Amino acid sequence: MSQPTDLESMAQQLDAHDDYRVIRRYARPAQYAPLPEDHSTLRTGIYLDTETTGFDEDTCKIIELAMVKFRFNSAGELFDMPADYDEFNDPGVAIPEEIVTLTGITDDMVKGKKIVQQEVSDFLQGVALIVAHNAAFDRRFVEAHLQGFEDLAWGCSASQVPWREAGFESRKLEYLAYRQGFFYGGHRAINDCLAGLHALAQPLPDLDGTGFSHLVSNARAKENRIYASGSPFETKDKLRARGYRWNPGDNGKPKAWYIDVSAEATKEEMTWLRDEVFGRPIDLPLTPISPFNRFSSRI
Repeated sequence: MSQPTDLESMAQQLDAHDDYRVIRRYARPAQYAPLPEDHSTLRTGIYLDTETTGFDEDTCKIIELAMVKFRFNSAGELFDMPADYDEFNDPGVAIPEEIVTLTGITDDMVKGKKIVQQEVSDFLQGVALIVAHNAAFDRRFVEAHLQGFEDLAWGCSASQVPWREAGFESRKLEYLAYRQGFFYGGHRAINDCLAGLHALAQPLPDLDGTGFSHLVSNARAKENRIYASGSPFETKDKLRARGYRWNPGDNGKPKAWYIDVSAEATKEEMTWLRDEVFGRPIDLPLTPISPFNRFSSRI
């Protein structure tokens, strides 16, 4: 059998040939870049992933929570990953069969296990940013079932990185990993966290910077959610075509079509609504969106 050094030599030869692409198993790096001499520039983030019994945070439970701490700076440079948290949680009901198939997590694995709030609170101390790959899902679940996440800034490694502009045809984490030359044991929360950070640490093809540097920049952006309350029924197709989504009004928010636009584009969007939808001066409700409430069910 070939020795590891022989295998790596063969892999490098294949990689150098245009007809081959080598995919390596993920290996956790000691660091992505040397720590800066001035530690005051460092910030602490967490890459988070949950496994749950379903998709509704009001009726379903978390069965695994994983968090990987990482250190970064305001320029979006990733340095290292100094600590992990990974815990199962017994939901008190049988895990649906389709969830067992998807995650590999069984009733026996979670039996008697519990996510302890104090341990989570301790792990969150000093954290400036939470990142998840589909933050709109994970944020809703942890805010519904745990404390300490509502006041933190959040970013999404799926929606806030220009993957398509960089030539990636999908934002699925497993696909991003393969395209970036590595594979990993997916569907367990801690593995997804480590793979997500690794994908973010790589330079983006045809773009300046890494996925993480783009995420940090996009996460800072401020937006407004505009509700086109009282819009004429006959304008619904026009609103949908422009990217508006329908809110049925059963969540305490206006029953109306809505859209999220950058703070800079808000005035232009209001002008479009006045001219193309309402045909008169309007005063519509706005909800400011920032990293501190983006992806939360609170908006």
